[in-house]
Amino acid sequence: MTRAASIARKTNETDIKLSFAIDGEGKANLDTSVPFLTHMLDLFTKHGQFDLTIDAVGDVEIDDHHTTEDIAICLGQALREALGDKKGIKRYGNAFVPMDEALAQVVIDLSNRPHLEFRAAFPSSRVGTFDTELVHEFLWKLALEARMNLHVIVHYGHNTHHMIEAIFKALGRALDEATTIDPRVKGVPSTKGML
Repeated sequence: MTRAASIARKTNETDIKLSFAIDGEGKANLDTSVPFLTHMLDLFTKHGQFDLTIDAVGDVEIDDHHTTEDIAICLGQALREALGDKKGIKRYGNAFVPMDEALAQVVIDLSNRPHLEFRAAFPSSRVGTFDTELVHEFLWKLALEARMNLHVIVHYGHNTHHMIEAIFKALGRALDEATTIDPRVKGVPSTKGML
């Protein structure tokens, strides 16, 4: 079974082609037009052992908002499609990742109930040219389109780059755990009989 999907999304603001494979090798081929987001998605892919290809053109001459948001929408849709009926998955994932002085935790439930709980206060409003408020925007759209519970907690830290990097590494690792096939699981891991 190949757990992979490709999504294309074209609007007046962005043109995105994205391919995502759950059972990958940590390979990223990314052209997002948003350098900091490219760096974060590269980390996410490597630490989750996914394969991710993105070719995105957006109105970055205005700002990075539309491109960041629409990449998250496409990634969430691809993840949901790649998971299929979710039979045999662990469903839950939890990862703590330190990055120097920062410590981030990401907890995931692939529940088909979208929710983002975001507990992070960044000291800086920008990293390079990237608005740090877009981290929340990205994670919310990802959770919404993937239809997952996503809890993100930065326990501490004082370097904004380190804090965000720890989030994306933990996101990859928690999602890797949640999507892992557990041979002990018969059907879907829910008493409802569906996810």
